[in-house]
Amino acid sequence: MPTHQRTFPGDPRALRTARHWIHTTLNGHPHTDDAALIVTELGTNALTHTASGDGAGTFHVTLTVSERTTTITVTDAGHSKTSPEIQHPPVNATHGRGLGMVAALADSITVQGDDSGRTITAELHANDCRGGHPCR
Repeated sequence: MPTHQRTFPGDPRALRTARHWIHTTLNGHPHTDDAALIVTELGTNALTHTASGDGAGTFHVTLTVSERTTTITVTDAGHSKTSPEIQHPPVNATHGRGLGMVAALADSITVQGDDSGRTITAELHANDCRGGHPCR
């Protein structure tokens, strides 16, 4: 399984760089667009809610690709007062939908860590149309 890792600076402009890195690394893989959106949302959360967004902060992305699964992992710099959770904001809210969007795209999400740093992992599974399994 090829694993790719990169650390990005705690600057909102780094989100564009992270998306571009995902697109370049996956190079036309069927999960490219979903993986790019996931890294953008998880990176945004890291920058907005943790020390990753502070002056010298960073966030770390790991991308692992196998025949069956694409895994996107984002680790923040910690010091968050809240734990990541899927929210159900009112229609007119301007925040609170990121992790819900990731959950809608991913086949699974796990959150590990504490206020000293959290890692959120999203897995995208390959569609399987063989052996009587339905395509998704």
